[in-house]
Amino acid sequence: PKEIPPPLEIECLKVLWELEETSVRGVKEGLEPRRKLAYTTVMTLLDRLVRKGGATRRKSGRSFLYRAVLDQETVRRKAIEELADSLFDGSPQLLLRYLRQHEEQRSAASSS
Repeated sequence: PKEIPPPLEIECLKVLWELEETSVRGVKEGLEPRRKLAYTTVMTLLDRLVRKGGATRRKSGRSFLYRAVLDQETVRRKAIEELADSLFDGSPQLLLRYLRQHEEQRSAASSS
């Protein structure tokens, strides 16, 4: 995939990264503590991930098992690149400077 997946697809990927391979039901149950989604919604999200190349699926009995193709590091890197490109003139250094300043401000505020 050329771009980072949308937030709900990333949530599905998080479950796949944790479980390695699972069914739609497994992803739905893995999302339960954070999100309550219908089975068909999770199935649609996983199908989109497969179409985009972010996950694979294989038939197992009467259902499919899904596995992430995108790894967590790749998604993080792409998200940081997109953030730097869109809000920091393409400069990871400006993003890092912003994060350091923000952390210093937060630390100072919590110390008061």
